[in-house]
Amino acid sequence: MTSVPVRTAHNGFTLPAIGLGTYRLNGDAGAAAIAAGIDAGYRLVDSAFNYENEGAVGRGVADAATDRAEVIVTTKLPGRHHPSEKARPSIEESRFRLGLDVTDLHLIHWPNPSQDEYVQAWAALVDAQARGIVRQIGVSNFLPEHLERIERETGVRPVVNQIEVHPYFPQSEQLAYHREHGIITEAWSPIGRAKEMLDEPVIQEVAAAHGISAAQTVLAWHVARESVAIPKASSLEHQEANLAAATVVLDAAEVEAITALGRPDGRMFDGDPRTHEES
Repeated sequence: MTSVPVRTAHNGFTLPAIGLGTYRLNGDAGAAAIAAGIDAGYRLVDSAFNYENEGAVGRGVADAATDRAEVIVTTKLPGRHHPSEKARPSIEESRFRLGLDVTDLHLIHWPNPSQDEYVQAWAALVDAQARGIVRQIGVSNFLPEHLERIERETGVRPVVNQIEVHPYFPQSEQLAYHREHGIITEAWSPIGRAKEMLDEPVIQEVAAAHGISAAQTVLAWHVARESVAIPKASSLEHQEANLAAATVVLDAAEVEAITALGRPDGRMFDGDPRTHEES
């Protein structure tokens, strides 16, 4: 089984450098793919209330032959549940749908700053952790200004910020901010616009030099930058290939060359956390 490096947060919490994304892994097929991925070696599984697959994730965790205690299960609080009176039951309902006594990691999905309710949502997660129904708490798509505000108003710093990171949108400044503050960076859509990106000559050259696929090259780039990549993979073949990328070591020049692919318009969609609103 592949030995995956770990990333450590300010409080000692650790995550493996490669996790299993589950967006669109639903129903029986999704649960089977998740169970297979866990038994192949994944120890981090990422879901969200808005993926509408918490039940499949929970079933996959339960069906896997791997000890439940070894698996970190993540879900996310949606934007429409930020107010205090909605956040508490939403957090509890996610745990019930997952079929877990405790959710390992619960994140706020987006800050939705125009609504200005994300501090209430964070306070609800702080309370859930204090009540013992959530082990660790974090956020997703938060900018430094959002991170600083929730810590200032609650005294609690997130262990994770899950953000868009890939070669077309490398987010070097945000990653540096996270490292300085002991916040683990999780990268959603870590392979970005795969069809276009994986054909980039620099990625093809690095892949050929290491005898690996273009997708593995991008995942190795994430590992070299000390982030946690959570690619979705439904087939066991792709799951195993993604995990194997964790052991590939790129040199500094290769990492820099891939990072240089960054573009001003590199986002996957109009998902600027300053303006994006998630329901």
